[in-house]
Amino acid sequence: MKVGVLTGGGDCPGLNAVIRGVVRKGEQEYGYGFIGFKDGWRGAVEGATVPLDIPAVRGILPRGGTILGSSRTNPFKVEDGVRRIKENLVKYEVDALIAIGGEDTLGVAAKLYEEYGIPCVGVPKTIDNDLSATDYTFGFDTAVGIATEAIDRLHTTAESHMRVLVVEVMGRHAGWIALHSGLAGGANVILIPEQRFDLDQVCAWVTSRFKASYAPIVVVAEGAMPKDGDMVLKDATKDSFGHVRLSGVGEWLAKEIEARTGKEARTTVLGHIQRGGTPSAFDRWLATRFGLHAIDAVRERDFGKMVALKGTDIVRVPIAEATAKLKTVDPALYEEVGVFFG
Repeated sequence: MKVGVLTGGGDCPGLNAVIRGVVRKGEQEYGYGFIGFKDGWRGAVEGATVPLDIPAVRGILPRGGTILGSSRTNPFKVEDGVRRIKENLVKYEVDALIAIGGEDTLGVAAKLYEEYGIPCVGVPKTIDNDLSATDYTFGFDTAVGIATEAIDRLHTTAESHMRVLVVEVMGRHAGWIALHSGLAGGANVILIPEQRFDLDQVCAWVTSRFKASYAPIVVVAEGAMPKDGDMVLKDATKDSFGHVRLSGVGEWLAKEIEARTGKEARTTVLGHIQRGGTPSAFDRWLATRFGLHAIDAVRERDFGKMVALKGTDIVRVPIAEATAKLKTVDPALYEEVGVFFG
């Protein structure tokens, strides 16, 4: 059997660990051959490939990013995209495809399997941790660690100048990174997409912090929105999956806080720093296990499934089910951390 592997969507720490797990077990125990499609679904459409074998995956476990490259290409928005994928699978004698990605990448895999019979197995990847059917996605733990360290560092400069520091983290529709890093980093305000925020209340929390002779840290997810307003966009351009570019809410929030409280406010946008660098031990562990179980699913011809973490077990769930809805922060969980606001 020959297996194709691709990584799609935003890069994140742990992708290489999955590739390594898939190839090591597949070649070593099952005698499978492998081929990598470059730059996500773009490579599958265009037939851009790289060879994959055990020597090719040596030393990649601690590396961030992906040796295969990635893109946000949607083959259903490319002329004859599906036909070209099918032709390339035949051309390269690929019997099964392992797609490593988030909601969009796996959504394509689910559709290719259900409507066109292309044998796909999914591996969940997103720093946002917003894929349902899995307790955690790899990349999330690393992103939270990076954001927490940044918040720790910002406390000292905020206190030195007695100013408000607004930290913008990633999170389009789900505030998991903001919630975890904000709580771990001792933020005084945490704003997430799931709960529209009251700007007057935010300013009251900020003022309360100053009254206690401390400088406040405000952590805001890029998709957070005020009660009386809309999502702040970098621009209106959409990618092939229909997503606009976010970022800007932190800068907007800092200006509003400064104008309303009279306290100097600055913004730090962590952006792609959260995606880069060495994966944490947990993300290496989880990504490796996902890879091992993904190739087992191929071995058992259990296609149309995604590997997922449930407790400490790796299970399989239908890809379509896993991508049907996002996993968002429960209001009760957000309320739980509210005791630290202000």
